[in-house]
Amino acid sequence: MRILSKRQLKELVLYSPQHIARLEKAGKFPKRIQLGSNRVGWLESEVHEWLQKKLAAR
Repeated sequence: MRILSKRQLKELVLYSPQHIARLEKAGKFPKRIQLGSNRVGWLESEVHEWLQKKLAAR
């Protein structure tokens, strides 16, 4: 299991942090994991699954 940082997520998904937050709030993107008071991350497997669904839907 690997957890992606904000920087790694942005490189993989190419969305702004604000857009990612909007998608999360709407339930259209994997939820972040609170790792500390000022640190969040995303499960790499969930992000890859989300990307695969996007590719399949095109």
